[in-house]
Amino acid sequence: MAILLKNIHKSFGHVNVLRGIDLEIPDNKVFCIVGASGAGKTTLLHIMGTIEKPDQGEVLYNGVSVFGQSDKQLSIFRNKHIGFIFQFHHLLPEFTALENVCIPALISGQNRKETEEHAAEILQKLGLEERLQHKPAALSGGEQQRVAVARSLINNPDVILADEPSGNLDSDNARDLHELFFKLKEDFGQTFVIITHNDDLADLSDQKITMKDGLLI
Repeated sequence: MAILLKNIHKSFGHVNVLRGIDLEIPDNKVFCIVGASGAGKTTLLHIMGTIEKPDQGEVLYNGVSVFGQSDKQLSIFRNKHIGFIFQFHHLLPEFTALENVCIPALISGQNRKETEEHAAEILQKLGLEERLQHKPAALSGGEQQRVAVARSLINNPDVILADEPSGNLDSDNARDLHELFFKLKEDFGQTFVIITHNDDLADLSDQKITMKDGLLI
């Protein structure tokens, strides 16, 4: 699913965080956004993921402007088409790995038994078949992030948006995660948009852009 951002502006108070972003992200690519802290990368990713709305401009998925929808329609669109991976996992501590992965699908009303079977298949592909019933506290940092990746995949989204996904991992786990993204792109055909400070990942990507002071450079 191709994404097009047109003239995106966003301010918080008197701070202009995004100052006119035009960006096209093609289908089935690993696309990295780099830049110093405060450049506006996370805000851009949140707008791309429809979590935040721009003050000005359009976000189009396959030519359709998404912010013309109601909040309810937008929530349904996001749940169906976009998966999210964050630096600190955001796993719910009281639930097992399997249950955490199932949550987005259950929210969308999918059958529990089928969802659990699908979640188990994804976790197995990610090398976590022995960890299905473990809660996050019993998992390593790398394992927790793989659970978060599995959760992002459960609804078969078209796009995965990742904010510093390896920022909280050691170098070995970071490298494994980076290799996993490229394998998933080939296996599932998704588009990945990744914010990262990791030069190795950025250099491996299909396309890399740099942000500075709310602009692309």
